[in-house]
Formats: sequence, C-alpha cells, structure tokens
Amino acid sequence: NMKLAIVGVTGLVGRKMLEILEQKDIKVEALFPVASEKSTGNRILFKNKEYKVISINDLIDKKPEIALFSAGSQVSKEWAPQLAEIGCRVIDNSSYWRMRHKHKLIVPEINFNDLNLSSNKVCSSDMIIANPNCSTIQLVIAISEIHKKFKIKRMIVSTYQAVSGSGKNAIDQLRNESKSISSKKVYERQIFNNIIPQCDIFDEDLYTKEEHKIINETNKILNSKIRITATAVRVPIENSHSESVNIELVNTATTEELIEVLKQTSGVQYMDSVNKYYSTPHEATGSDLVYVGRVRQDFSKNNCFNLWIVSDNLRKGAATNAIQILEKIINK
Repeated sequence: NMKLAIVGVTGLVGRKMLEILEQKDIKVEALFPVASEKSTGNRILFKNKEYKVISINDLIDKKPEIALFSAGSQVSKEWAPQLAEIGCRVIDNSSYWRMRHKHKLIVPEINFNDLNLSSNKVCSSDMIIANPNCSTIQLVIAISEIHKKFKIKRMIVSTYQAVSGSGKNAIDQLRNESKSISSKKVYERQIFNNIIPQCDIFDEDLYTKEEHKIINETNKILNSKIRITATAVRVPIENSHSESVNIELVNTATTEELIEVLKQTSGVQYMDSVNKYYSTPHEATGSDLVYVGRVRQDFSKNNCFNLWIVSDNLRKGAATNAIQILEKIINK
C-alpha cells in the first residue's frame, strides 16, 4: 500500500493512468488526484470511490510517497524537485528531465536496473525518473535486443502519429473537422482527411523537436551511438502510433535470425503469417504490447532490414510505461 499522487489526472494520460492502476489492481492506501486550478474541486472515480481533485499547491502537505506526473514540462520543472525534497519519488511523463545528464530515462524492459533505489536520500537524482517520449518507447522496445545481438549502426525512422499524442483538444479538432464544425485548432493545418509532416515545433536545423526526441532519447536509453535520422508525421487517426524503421547492422544477420530475436523480446508481439504479418493502430489500441511485423531484408544495401512497429501511445507510450516503473519500484 502506498500514498500515490497523479499530477495531471484529468488529462488523457492521467485518466489512462487511473484506468491501468485499476486494471492491475495496484494497492493504493491514499490517492491524491492533482490537476490545474480550473479542475480543482472536481471529483474523479477510482475503484468505485470518489476522490476530490486538489491543486498541486496542496499536494506537498499530503506527503505522497510516489507521484506520477503528466502535466507538462513547466509543472515538472517547478514541482518535481519540491516533491523529491520531501522524499517523494517522481515518475515524470514530460520531456523536461529526459535528456538531463543526472536523470535516468527508463523503459522497464530495457534499463530499469540502471536506477539506484537502495536509498531514498532526497539528494539522489533517481528520486526523479523520466518516462521517454511515446514514439521512442515503442521503437526501443522493438530494437533493443536486436541491437544487443547484432549492433545497429544506422537507423531511418518514419513515424505515423495519432492525434491523441497532442492531447484531447487535438482529438476534438479531428472530430470537429470531420463534421465541418469550427473549433479551436491545435494544428494550424487541417488534420481531417490530411497528413501533416510536423510533430511539435521546428528547430533551427529544420528537424522538429519530436524528431530530435526520437534520435537523442533512443541513444540515451540504449547507451548507444546509433546514427539516426527521423521524420515524424501526424496522421488523422485518434490513437496508436506506427513506425516504419530501416536498420543497418554491424554484424551480419538474416531475416530469420532477427525474427527469432523479436520473438524472445519482452514486450513485443511478433506478427507472423498466423496473424497476417502486421498490426494496425486500430488493432493495437487498448494493448500494452509493441507489435512488430513486416520484417524483411532491404535489398538496396547489405545487412539492412525493414520493420513495421505499432503501439498504443497512451498506454505503453505513456501511462503503462510509467506504471510499470512504479510496479518495479514497489516490488524492489
């Protein structure tokens, strides 16, 4: 039993965290749902019990033991250190802590043991644990064991990302545009019946922040120096991200050897002829697995292969990964 806070509880990921905690029947002694001032006082339901939403200003006095954050970078920057100082371990879903040298970027199947949980010293950098970007998580789950065995030299990543990755307002934009209803726009361009080759804002090098996240976070998690290029595209579906990935290996491999590695990879469902070679976003929604299919040789270059990767971005790409970190902390 623990005292658990969920910061950003009324957002898409926060609500998904509640849903998954209930599905997994994780024992919670005290739950502190936290949201912005406009949601303070509202009530949420968890395990058939109502809880009043509080502001983050009121959370410190509650002395939670663990806090799941999904409220954006500015909230994490300001409040995660304050909670860490009172002995609360923070698992943060924002981008703020991900690439900071002292903080770990954790995918439980890959690098949970990098955390030092033997001490609850408030000065420990492991009191704040970063949850990776959604598109990064499914990518590294799929390639981690391949990289261990054959060493990936170079990778080309093209993503097809659902609008739920931009929050509830983006879903509303897609739905409203499909009905020709005017509403607030998350995307400047129309998303209904369209695709937008831009996720997040552009940097000076003309890559988007999302593309930099894929490149930098992947190498941090795998402790690697893979040469990666990425193009992130927003597509007009509500949930689950897809990725077309081309990998170039250092060590010689066959398609069959890659498939055998994927079949043994924790968190992966390999899609073979029995389940029609690939998954789609519709089929992946609601699952915590990463689906990998269409594994085949790239005949244009030696020792190169193509993979198709699909996963639920709100679950494994965000809420589930954070809760799996939470579960391992509890067990340890």
